[in-house]
Amino acid sequence: MIEYWRENYPIMLIEMGQHAEMVFAALAIAIVVTIILVLVFLHRRNWLNGLVYFFSLLYSVPSFALFALLLPVTGLGMRTAIIVLAVYCEYVLLRSFITGIQGVNPTMVEVARGMGMTNRQVFMKVQLPLAVPAIFSGIQVALASAMGIATIATTINAGGLGELLFEGLQTQKVTPILWGTVLTIVLTLTSAAILKLVEWALDHRWRRVLTAKEA
Repeated sequence: MIEYWRENYPIMLIEMGQHAEMVFAALAIAIVVTIILVLVFLHRRNWLNGLVYFFSLLYSVPSFALFALLLPVTGLGMRTAIIVLAVYCEYVLLRSFITGIQGVNPTMVEVARGMGMTNRQVFMKVQLPLAVPAIFSGIQVALASAMGIATIATTINAGGLGELLFEGLQTQKVTPILWGTVLTIVLTLTSAAILKLVEWALDHRWRRVLTAKEA
């Protein structure tokens, strides 16, 4: 394995970067879309339930099939991969956002409205910050899921660590498969650790602001 790394590490690092680019771009798009959907349909529970059901159906579609369905529209490459990954992330994120926001103490919401906040302000300044643990839990799951699915994106010329896995399968060599697996795990764990730090920072900041207001 060491010899393979010495010979191929520049290409492997490029593929690792492509993998990260796909996953992070898809995750960012999915988070923005989720925030918009929840903000728009927050007080229309039937609509939210319908959206969750719709994305759950898309989530059940095999990734190969979704890639194939999009190819005539978006073509080969990373763009198609990012769209597919964002769709798969959307179901997980939507459920976690809804669960987190609905779990916020109604008293806090009523107090915020009593202070004259609009629905948008209540959502952005009260419900969203208080739902941080549940939201980041969903983001962690979506991240891990997207990391795995992104390896299949190599079949549509999107690059990524899937190149190593398919190289190993085609040549019947274990070393590329092992490196592809190891690098995917390393990238996932590193990204998860960064997310944990961001969650801690946001939660700490919110608690500090809340304590200052109570004082």
